[in-house]
Amino acid sequence: MPKKPIAELLDDNRLIIWDIADSHRLYNDGFYGKPLGDPRPKEDFDDPLLLDPVEALYLVQQKKIKVHKQNNSIGMKKLRELGEKTFSRFNEKYRVYSDLRKRGFVVTPGIKYGCDFAVYESGPGIDHAPYVVQIMDSKEELSASEIVKAGRLATTVRKSFILAIINEDIRYLEFNWWKA
Repeated sequence: MPKKPIAELLDDNRLIIWDIADSHRLYNDGFYGKPLGDPRPKEDFDDPLLLDPVEALYLVQQKKIKVHKQNNSIGMKKLRELGEKTFSRFNEKYRVYSDLRKRGFVVTPGIKYGCDFAVYESGPGIDHAPYVVQIMDSKEELSASEIVKAGRLATTVRKSFILAIINEDIRYLEFNWWKA
């Protein structure tokens, strides 16, 4: 059994897997991470793998990686605490990320679309992400202008806009726009 890849937690809370073979294995086994400096990676990239903190926590929970900082092991609890301190809605993002992964989707950060996640059915380079996901607490109100903004965003990038509404469970509300 191969050793677990080690993700190094940097001072700015980014996580990097320096070992190229480990990077390939993780990327090709579920499209985890993004090769550093390579926006459109192929299977045979030669770059370290950059992990999103939500993704790293998921991989630790799934026992696929270990996290170290200056040669000291960082466990799930500490990694979660760092995420909560550093990133807005970290726990909510983790819940939705985990749920979507369990449903068989490939989930990547959606920052370039102005949302929480881009979601693929197969994976980057295989298909285009058909969905963009924004997380919303069930107690939040959604205004008409926010719906229009979401519609314009999704239409512009040719994706369905999904609200992940969090209460005790997660409900997904998909918006599709069409011309009449």
